[in-house]
Amino acid sequence: MDNQKNSENYLNDLKKTARDAPTEPGVYIMKDSTGLIIYVGKAKSLKNRLKSYFFGEKDPKTAILMRHIRSFETIIVSSEYDALLLENTLIKQHSPKYNISLKDGKTYPVIRITHENFPRIFRTRRIIQDKSIYYGPFPDSQAVNSMMELIDKLFPLRKCKTIKKNGPCMYYHIGRCMAPCCGKINIEEYALHVQRVQKLLSGSTDALIIDLTAKMHEAARALLFENAARIRNTIRAIESLAGEDSSVQDLNPEDRDYIAWAAEGILTTFTVFSMRGGKMTGRDLFRTRSAADEQESLELFITTYYDPSRPPPIKIYAQNFTQRHRDTEDTENKKIEDQQINNSSSVTPCLRVINLELILNWFKEQFGYEPEILLPLEKHHEAILAMVRQNAAEDLRKRLKERGAGPALDELARVLKMEIKPQRIEGFDISHLDGKHPVASLISFKNGVPDRKNYRYFKLRTVIGIVDDYAAMREVVKRRYSRLLRENKELPDLILVDGGIGQVNAAKSVLDDLGISSSGKNSINIIGLAERNEEIWQPEAKEPLILSRQSEALKVLQHVRDECHRFASGFNQRLRSKDFFFSTLESVEGIGPKRALAIMKAYESIANIAAAQPNEISERCRVSEASARAVRAVAKLEVEKSSKL
Repeated sequence: MDNQKNSENYLNDLKKTARDAPTEPGVYIMKDSTGLIIYVGKAKSLKNRLKSYFFGEKDPKTAILMRHIRSFETIIVSSEYDALLLENTLIKQHSPKYNISLKDGKTYPVIRITHENFPRIFRTRRIIQDKSIYYGPFPDSQAVNSMMELIDKLFPLRKCKTIKKNGPCMYYHIGRCMAPCCGKINIEEYALHVQRVQKLLSGSTDALIIDLTAKMHEAARALLFENAARIRNTIRAIESLAGEDSSVQDLNPEDRDYIAWAAEGILTTFTVFSMRGGKMTGRDLFRTRSAADEQESLELFITTYYDPSRPPPIKIYAQNFTQRHRDTEDTENKKIEDQQINNSSSVTPCLRVINLELILNWFKEQFGYEPEILLPLEKHHEAILAMVRQNAAEDLRKRLKERGAGPALDELARVLKMEIKPQRIEGFDISHLDGKHPVASLISFKNGVPDRKNYRYFKLRTVIGIVDDYAAMREVVKRRYSRLLRENKELPDLILVDGGIGQVNAAKSVLDDLGISSSGKNSINIIGLAERNEEIWQPEAKEPLILSRQSEALKVLQHVRDECHRFASGFNQRLRSKDFFFSTLESVEGIGPKRALAIMKAYESIANIAAAQPNEISERCRVSEASARAVRAVAKLEVEKSSKL
């Protein structure tokens, strides 16, 4: 009886953990009662996949597995592609009992460009450290073959392993080689072809896809349907392979650790991803409770995490601190760092927000060498750290949910001298560009967490073409609370506006006109949070209230303010993007004003169009697949232009 009850208890705990799992793609690791890894799986949505284990009929293998699982953990990655690669790595590393045995030990194929005067390009599964350039790995072998066929046709590089000088071979005569062996092409001209191949494999494919799409239609109009189908398959292969930048496998042999963290009040979660031999081999989560600032916490974590059983790698990448929280010394360090980046490409910027000399001396004493502690300046390292940070944030979210926001709200009520705890907080932010597209956002927090079903947008009517934040604040506050009073709906306990005393008094004047006070039946407390120094302003106050940066009450207010700003800015940017992108959309063959409007309504932003698949655009917006490919191509070009500005 007791065994049955224990079994039900752990099963209920597992169900609860599954329901709270992240919705992002990733890998899940299942363990038995001893902590041994017994199964590794991947998922497009971790939450959906894990929940599926607890519903419906189970095959015999899954039923046996479920009887042995006592815990599981998740690793969030950036795509299904990364999930597939990481799953493969972890299965080979841990050999879980209930995974299918990969007896051949094969790895995914890569594309290799040899390090020679006249390089060759070919598919392989072996990585040789001879300065060759590798692209991949690619799980789709058929797509690799199609890509290699395309490269062979467009860039006829040499095929022979050794350069012979006794006359051109057969490949030259059929147009598949430029015969560098016979001096038909010099090193410089040949290198240009190699650079074009590298560009193609690096993901710069938009112009090529547009050109191939045009050729596909020409072939179809000429009734050459086999040629058209072949070109179509080539386009799909390019889209399948080009630009896949994995954050869990990169063929870089250097040993590296990536450290990121997420903090809220006294709670901090540190996450470390370890890259060894070009593959992610481990992820560690460490939970801490401390009133120390980020600098002190990071220094303490580094000196605690690394020990003789876990020596540091030669390079450690760490996330930077939030600009808003820098003190004067940190700001000066950032200026020095930026100046170094601008003045010398040979300088490798390091993490200056910690006492670097102290940490490096500690490494030297403990391990006899000093690893580099670096910022993620390259896009690839930045992408990996973003993934690490996402895992830290997910664990912190779980901790905050388990803990609840009660202590922070109690502190907030105390410092604001409120009669009750602010269980319902509403925040306002105004966003515009020189008076154009003025919008306001309203966000709602309930018991310290976002209540997204009660988020609202307001297109402002009284400040079009002018810049008057006070008038904008008065308009949105009046529209919001006159309606709540009219419909006899519940009022919030606290209003937070993004700004100082001017915005607070503007909002307070409207509440006074509506008969809403800070006490009694129809009562709301109102404050402003000025971003520069995180000053809390109350109505008619002569001095702001300043809380410690570690204050949990301040963290709640910052969360409300930042969420409000994100919500307003996102809506404003979508409105602005529609203006300048319509003409670009209409330049695509087959896309007129009505189609352009339909596409923008469906996807709301250029970035969303660039991220969508052509067949999805075609189906949702009722345009041809060729037009959909062209639409996505111009959207990607616009996104790239914007990122360079």
